[in-house]
Amino acid sequence: MIELEGVPELIDPVMVAAFEGWNDAGDAASTAVAHLEREWKGEVFAALDAEDYYDFQVNRPTVFMEGGVRKITWPTTRLSVVRVGGDKPRDLVLVRGIEPSMRWRSFCNELLGFAHELGVELVVILGALLGDTPHTRPVPVSGVTSDADLARRMNLEETKYEGPTGIVGVLQEACTHAGVPAVSLWAAVPHYVSQPPNPKATLALLNRLEDLLDLRIPQGELPEDARAWQTGVDQLAAEDSEVAEYVQTLEEARDTAELPEASGEAIAREFERYLRRRDMGGPGGHATADGADSGPYRRDTPSGRTRPPKPPKPEAPGASDSEEADGSED
Repeated sequence: MIELEGVPELIDPVMVAAFEGWNDAGDAASTAVAHLEREWKGEVFAALDAEDYYDFQVNRPTVFMEGGVRKITWPTTRLSVVRVGGDKPRDLVLVRGIEPSMRWRSFCNELLGFAHELGVELVVILGALLGDTPHTRPVPVSGVTSDADLARRMNLEETKYEGPTGIVGVLQEACTHAGVPAVSLWAAVPHYVSQPPNPKATLALLNRLEDLLDLRIPQGELPEDARAWQTGVDQLAAEDSEVAEYVQTLEEARDTAELPEASGEAIAREFERYLRRRDMGGPGGHATADGADSGPYRRDTPSGRTRPPKPPKPEAPGASDSEEADGSED
């Protein structure tokens, strides 16, 4: 039995989780949870034992100095609680860590133990994958679940994905088998600019989380960072005619595929978000659309400036075979 001391009784708690690693292209998902923790001043109340789940030769501890004393920070997963105010206050249990190296079933069971003790009503897991999506268009975010009833009630896709999975997929299935409603939100990151950070993808995940939970998330500097990121990638792509041509091909495919949605549900969703804001004020490769691994964004030398690699021109651009089209990885 997990005993939690110092944690008050929570109001309609939702667990929001993200893990660095294969499920976190551009660090978009883990940065989103870090943003929630920072904006709402989350207080860490628990941490999983690092020795139970991590290979320290893969995720090495770090040494730092504090008051003249050397200390070590171990790679692990930490849980914090934040309270969202407003007309309908509620609590979020934030889970942020690194994809474990071993004992995934025990890892998920321990997180589910916390969820049970805290009375969590819903688990939302954030992820990001690499896909054939242009950086110049809105970031596609898929909301998927293994629960057919939950898919109908929350307007989500029921996942049909088959293939390699990460801790996001394993945790979602663990929730399903334990009878805990669970949703995964996946942002698609352009595979030709996968180097973190990707504030545009982070912002897209947070916007989708707002819609899902019907709350307002302070955006801080993310909108400005997202605009600066896109401007920077525009400049890099403009330096290479082959990349610029490839981006244009992706844009045309994306615009054609999403033309019907542009005049319907997407516009209504953006308008609802506008009204809500007005009323309330104010390491390693990553998962790709086909389940494979992909390396990081290439760097120029000697300056070290990031630069998109020259991608092969696909016969049929788009993400028709992606995890999002199938209901995402999870």
